[in-house]
Amino acid sequence: MTALDAATRKWLQSTGFPVEEEALWLEALTHGSFNGSATASNEADYQRLEFLGDRVLGLSVAAWLYHAHDGPEGRLSQRLNALVSGATCARIARTIGLPDHIRLGKQAREDGGADSDNILGDVMEALIGASFIEHGYDATRETIYRLWEDELAGDAGKAKHPKSALQEWAAGNRRAMPQYEVIDRSGPDHAARFTVRVSIHNVGSAEGVATSKGAAEKRAAEAFLEEHG
Repeated sequence: MTALDAATRKWLQSTGFPVEEEALWLEALTHGSFNGSATASNEADYQRLEFLGDRVLGLSVAAWLYHAHDGPEGRLSQRLNALVSGATCARIARTIGLPDHIRLGKQAREDGGADSDNILGDVMEALIGASFIEHGYDATRETIYRLWEDELAGDAGKAKHPKSALQEWAAGNRRAMPQYEVIDRSGPDHAARFTVRVSIHNVGSAEGVATSKGAAEKRAAEAFLEEHG
């Protein structure tokens, strides 16, 4: 059985992820490209733990936001999506030195996999999943709050233009990008009124009305976030 590298074990411990079952942490750190593929090397990759960690991270941050802020659902969702996004997870992964410990195949490493936002974000979530299994929700939540301290205290997801916020929401939820369409224009040129519909495939749509196309798009994005965010 493959043993966890001593330097990686020490790094995990210092980061807030004490190791009990080595195989679990090896799985969390293993990309599918390792030794050709996880199947070929008889070692599981991080995908199942990533699935679990994503939910644990989301619940932990949502609980923090609920207790720390009294904003409406749409605004809380906007901040949540920014705080748990792949880009945020990758940023924290770099801060704690995760790239040095990911198990990648030779080609994936040469292609820059150790600095890929997608891979770093996924492995960060996988570590959270492994922590949840070994140490439970409460201990994992406290580790998340410590690692995310600067992000939680920062401006991620605050006061963004509704169109930017909606685009970030879509990316954070792995949805198609928003599509805007002018569905009606009425009135004379000096007093025109535009109706814009924004839609995201397999999610829904919302409309906004204003005296310019841009303002109507903004209102449509606001309406979408209020209804679906």
